[in-house]
Amino acid sequence: MLRRRSVARLLPIVLLLVAPLLAAPVKPLQDRIAGVLSAPDLARGFWGIEVVSLATGKTLYSQNADKLFTPASNTKLFTTAAALALIGPDYKFRTTVETSGTLDRYGRLNGDLVLVGHGDPNLSGRELPYDLRTQRNDDPIQALESLADALVQKGVKFIDGDIVADDSYFAFERYGEGWSQDDLVWADGAPVSALTINDNVVFVNILPADRPGEKAFVSVKPFADYYHLDNRIITTPAGTGRKFFVNREPGSTVLTLWGNMPLDDAGANEALAIEDPAEFAAGLFRQLLEKRGIVIYGHQRTRHTELATLSTFSVTAIAPSRGGRDNDGQSGPLKTQQPITLASYESKPLLQDVRVINKVSQNLHAEILLRLLGRERGNAGTVEGGLEVLRGFLTQAGIANDQYVFYDGSGLSRQNLVTPHAIVQLLRYCATQPWGADYKATFPISGVDGSLSDRFNSPRLQSRIVAKTGALGGVKALSGYATSDAGQVVVFSILSNNFNLPAKRVTDAIDQLVRVIVDDAPAGR
Repeated sequence: MLRRRSVARLLPIVLLLVAPLLAAPVKPLQDRIAGVLSAPDLARGFWGIEVVSLATGKTLYSQNADKLFTPASNTKLFTTAAALALIGPDYKFRTTVETSGTLDRYGRLNGDLVLVGHGDPNLSGRELPYDLRTQRNDDPIQALESLADALVQKGVKFIDGDIVADDSYFAFERYGEGWSQDDLVWADGAPVSALTINDNVVFVNILPADRPGEKAFVSVKPFADYYHLDNRIITTPAGTGRKFFVNREPGSTVLTLWGNMPLDDAGANEALAIEDPAEFAAGLFRQLLEKRGIVIYGHQRTRHTELATLSTFSVTAIAPSRGGRDNDGQSGPLKTQQPITLASYESKPLLQDVRVINKVSQNLHAEILLRLLGRERGNAGTVEGGLEVLRGFLTQAGIANDQYVFYDGSGLSRQNLVTPHAIVQLLRYCATQPWGADYKATFPISGVDGSLSDRFNSPRLQSRIVAKTGALGGVKALSGYATSDAGQVVVFSILSNNFNLPAKRVTDAIDQLVRVIVDDAPAGR
């Protein structure tokens, strides 16, 4: 009797342990992904997906992996990988103040003062190293101020010549092919230059006035005189809702702002692109020098390398970074006399900027890297020069040239095309390189930082996905590395194109796909 009673007590426990084994098997990854994409609204767009085991190279899932998609900012994965491989993580930019004139004992500089850019993207108030989020200090022009201070310490008191801003290290090629005109007003479409100050933007701050009906208060920082403001924003009663617009025609330095700003609004701050970075730098640097008591008798001007000169003549014939054209349209003669460096500013290592590019998807910095590839490892500091170097790198990585078409380094161009397979192959190749761990560490981390700080933030998924985001109108992308529940590291690329849906709907679908991949990726197979 006692024996039967014991068996009866054990039976529910045994059933509880055996039940999971008798349950229906988990659906394979292919079926789970199909279930996500079967939603009618998602089925109308195009999906390209590839999932591969990093350890074995086995393809775990593939859908349209050899089809070409618009990658948006997943383009940056290629640019930054090539930069780390060919330029190196320890590379440093150097910005100099030079002259071919002489400085006498009275502090008079007999000649032009030339501010020379060599591509440093972080002449700004950005705090480095990047830590969880973008942080800026209160001095966006601190690098220029340190150069101006160095000139004072050198004893410069008078400048007989001009203030020249020289960005000829790269060609005067400010925008990429396939960029939308709408992007050029904002920070995302800031012009590219070898002399980049404050990410080539000004910060426009808008505050309501004291009374309804009055114009809102608009201020610009730094270099408030660069743009002419046509302010038509009206302060409206509290609770009316904020709505304002900004317009700048291409080639213009007039900003037109209109709309309304409620009386109880805390204000808005917008980063707006400038027109000519070198011209901006020349005016700002002159202002800083005069503020320090240096008397300038000459004018301010720029020195560019026109793209047409690089296309017409051999690069070696045009040569030095200080050659090219002044903004008066006359060809600048090649100088035989070596200029004297009066002051210089050195950047942090390149790896720190790659971290910024991938964590927050910084377009301008990616474009600078592309031109740097062309200048340092190719024939010229141009878009095409950089793309030629990039093509050579991708061939070395085992990626066929029919797997991609790139027109820029950031992904802002809508003419860029790439296959999910090419992205996965790139990420697999990078993982085997000496710099591969550094490269992976520049990606956003799920639930922690960058563009994934508010995605996959559940305790189970936090820090298990490191991936680069991408977004344009009708385009969403996510590619990177993930660790499955079974402990396997997988490489994945998810590209979605041609959607007329709210952006959040597509983002949520991509996140659901990643959760399926993490749940289902098998161990050791």
